[in-house]
Amino acid sequence: MKPTIAPYPAARARRTRQSEAIRGLVRENVLTANDMIWPVFVRDGEGIEEPVPSMPGVMRRSVDLIAKAAVEAQALGIPAICIFPNTDASLKTEDCAEAWNPDNLSNRSIRAIKAAAPDIAVMTDVALDPYNINGHDGYVENGEIVNDRTIEALVKMTLAQADAGADIIGPSDMMDGRISAMRQALEGAGHHNVMILSYAAKYASAFYGPFRDAVGASGALTGDKKTYQMDPANGNEAMRMIERDLTEGADMVMVKPGMPYLDICRRVKDGFGVPTYAYQVSGEYAMVQAAAQNGWIDGEKVMLESLMAFKRAGCDGVLTYFAPAVARILQG
Repeated sequence: MKPTIAPYPAARARRTRQSEAIRGLVRENVLTANDMIWPVFVRDGEGIEEPVPSMPGVMRRSVDLIAKAAVEAQALGIPAICIFPNTDASLKTEDCAEAWNPDNLSNRSIRAIKAAAPDIAVMTDVALDPYNINGHDGYVENGEIVNDRTIEALVKMTLAQADAGADIIGPSDMMDGRISAMRQALEGAGHHNVMILSYAAKYASAFYGPFRDAVGASGALTGDKKTYQMDPANGNEAMRMIERDLTEGADMVMVKPGMPYLDICRRVKDGFGVPTYAYQVSGEYAMVQAAAQNGWIDGEKVMLESLMAFKRAGCDGVLTYFAPAVARILQG
């Protein structure tokens, strides 16, 4: 039943806007550090922190400094950190074997973070693009990104990450059937408590460009990813993908990118009522930062407003590069 609204002047909407104290009493959504997962980029070496040119303020860090960053994130109240590797070009191959190497960048980072900041949850990325000489999320055979052979590799990658101590597996590949295969493998290996946060509705978006620079995948990519990532014109398809991944064993689901797909976030939350996340992707981050650096917007206020949009759309949390900055603001 819709509430009855009295006519003006009996109802004056501005009464509840007159002061910060009153606005706080009627505020519908609240942003906290607990709402954020911080994506970080790891590279080889030691004591290295290098900027990502297309993402102002974002760094590629060596494993030792990733662990230090996790300690800082834990102190800020950020509940989870997500690892993305910048794999050396010499390790990228057709068979992508580095993806499940127990000592690859991601797995070393998991162990280092767990040793340094045991209370922060570690999320990983499961896709072959950081290890694939072709730059794709799956194996390429005769120009086709093949599904079932790719899943076999993704399962090996998943188990290696779980063995290293990952708390949350993040399949970002969009292969059909991968959630079921991963869940069965995790159960079979005794990793009963390892969660799957599925990139269930991941669109073939132009907003990923800076990310591919950050992980060194843009130069290797041949063609595009439209045969496995979703068409940006489709909404109903996203609901089918969400339902499929939940029935296969996903614990949480994600919509990616974020702000251009807030309608999808709301439909997912309303339709399924499950833990729902969005990824405020590199292109979204870069646009805010570039405009702020040019003095065209108030970067801090836009940063906070953009994250509140996700909460309003029904998201339980957001993967965002702004996480440390926002946590510091929220701490005052």
